[in-house]
Amino acid sequence: MGQKLVIVESPAKAKTIGKYLGSSYVVKASMGHVRDLPKSQLGVDIENNYTPKYITIRGKGDLLTELRKEAKKSDKVFLATDPDREGEAISWHLAEALKIDNDKKCRIEFNEITKNAIKAAIKEPREIKINLVNAQQARRVLDRLVGYKISPILWRKVKWGLSAGRVQSVALNMICNREEEIEKFVPKEYWTIEVQLKKGSKKAFTVKLVSKNNKKIEINNEKESNKIISELSENKYVVKEIKKSNKKRTPLPPFTTSTFQQDSYKKLNYSTKKSMSIAQQLYEGIDVKSAGTVGLITYMRTDSVRVSKEAQNNARDYIISDFGENYIPKEIRNFKGKKNIQDAHEAIRPTYVEFTPEKIKDSLTKEQYKVYELIWKRFVASQMAECIMNTIAVTIKNGNYTLKASGSSVMFDGFMKLYNYAEENDDASIQLPELNKDEELSETKIDGIQHFTQPPSRFSEASLVKTLEENGIGRPSTYAPIISTILDRKYVKREKKNLIPTELGVIVNNIVSEFFKQIVDVEFTAGMENKLDSIEEGKENWTNVVGEFFKPLEKSIEIAEKEIAKITIEDEVTDVKCEKCGKNMVIKHGRFGDFLACPGYPECKNTKPLVEELDVPCPLCGGKVLLRKSRKGKKFYGCSNYPDCNFVSWFEPVNMKCPECGSYMVKKYSKTKGNYFECSNGECKHRVDESK
Repeated sequence: MGQKLVIVESPAKAKTIGKYLGSSYVVKASMGHVRDLPKSQLGVDIENNYTPKYITIRGKGDLLTELRKEAKKSDKVFLATDPDREGEAISWHLAEALKIDNDKKCRIEFNEITKNAIKAAIKEPREIKINLVNAQQARRVLDRLVGYKISPILWRKVKWGLSAGRVQSVALNMICNREEEIEKFVPKEYWTIEVQLKKGSKKAFTVKLVSKNNKKIEINNEKESNKIISELSENKYVVKEIKKSNKKRTPLPPFTTSTFQQDSYKKLNYSTKKSMSIAQQLYEGIDVKSAGTVGLITYMRTDSVRVSKEAQNNARDYIISDFGENYIPKEIRNFKGKKNIQDAHEAIRPTYVEFTPEKIKDSLTKEQYKVYELIWKRFVASQMAECIMNTIAVTIKNGNYTLKASGSSVMFDGFMKLYNYAEENDDASIQLPELNKDEELSETKIDGIQHFTQPPSRFSEASLVKTLEENGIGRPSTYAPIISTILDRKYVKREKKNLIPTELGVIVNNIVSEFFKQIVDVEFTAGMENKLDSIEEGKENWTNVVGEFFKPLEKSIEIAEKEIAKITIEDEVTDVKCEKCGKNMVIKHGRFGDFLACPGYPECKNTKPLVEELDVPCPLCGGKVLLRKSRKGKKFYGCSNYPDCNFVSWFEPVNMKCPECGSYMVKKYSKTKGNYFECSNGECKHRVDESK
């Protein structure tokens, strides 16, 4: 038996797979793509049926030479790249570079990096699926045509270095449209009325006014509110209806890429890019104590909620042994996926359910542990019994007015023993006394509460991913790159988790929206995604799809070149004086972030870091406290007198002394308590709520 060569994308994946295959296999990493379109030119022959011109990626020459050498020495070559279009395209490029025949069964595919999955895949190699390659090729060519044909217009008309992307433009347009809605929003006043009622000596509970004469009530101002309060106070509160029931709450399905990114953002505060990077590490393999290198989760780019029977049975066995038989449903639970999904892979789940987060905690970094725990709990909970809630709804009459209160308590926790999540209008915390029909209650307090209608919320990364998925924009592998791209290009900025368009982003969006309507059209872009799916299924020719898109785009480009006027973006002027020439410095954007520069360039080339000054004296020397960034981009607080003063803090210092030990206090945040102040002395840990 001669040598067999297996090629994967990354060294981590190679290490994990090599462990399972033994000494007769050599496992090498391609380090991602080995060929691509050239950066210096369009790389697409439009006149010759959109033929792409592929070249070896710079720096990959020696690697390809080594792979060719190993391939020549090997009896068989297996291409084991990721199980999606991108992975299929990488395998195809490798096959072309290594001169492997198209009809050769060299492609192996697996959804999880486990011993059984790898060995099963090796036994069933297949030919490269050219339809998948063509679908990916069509996406790459479409994106190149948009980027390389529209971007030069932006360079000439707005600013050098700008670029337009096919799918990113839709996301930017969504964010800009939302911002426009917020700016145009006019708040409308309305009032609600809440009454504290009491039964005898029992604790008071809150009821809300809902209707008058059985019609939903609308209270527009304080005068109307006061009139209703007066009428309510003149009449009696009588219990008219009590409804008690059991409500079943079903667990959520295991994660898809979209729901994983949303939950990771909401619960862990991880960006989509960071979440996917950590998930990739867990998928490719972690060195687990006593078990060696193990792929801990299944493939993390998926739109499916499907789970293998084996995984379901393993989860049920674990649940019985750890929680008891009453914690599993009578029948195995399967979830229905959304329409128009590829369903190529299983949902994201742990590969070995017996590797509980606590069991392998010592083998994981803090971030890996948090992500793995999120995935593990969501999957196991999805196979657990329903939670059963006792619910009570009370209707109370006061003359012509109707008031209501509701509450609930847990009868059987089911899956919520492991994975709790809140639902909208969850009344689990409201406790109601035992009430009887026609019973009279006494009023202890009545309040008219003023409200104003709120504008639509700005997008966060989580809500943008959800909206993109709902509208059929992009696919699981593209959500994180879409968001990273519009942030990196400075079209959008983050402010307290919100995505807000910059002036530059608004200008680019206005140009693309006016002259290239189809690129920002949600339905058109979603339709293009469906066409790419059709190419994958062999129903469409990829060059025809590209042609249908590009021909009208060409006409739009001609019009844009003639009609777009030159736009000048002024730099933001600061009150910081240039110490060399005295001019007010301006904010510039560089590849490593924003910085201050003298507007007198090229005569004056002075630049300096852009720092934010806090209205708090340095706790050590009384100097200015500045908000800075580490080399990795993490924010921290330091003294302006550095290096003479070495004050530094990861948390924002506040102008307050700890009443217990005299150390300075810092501002912190928790999801349950909101903002609070805590003593910086680790041994003291004195806390104060911000409201106090």
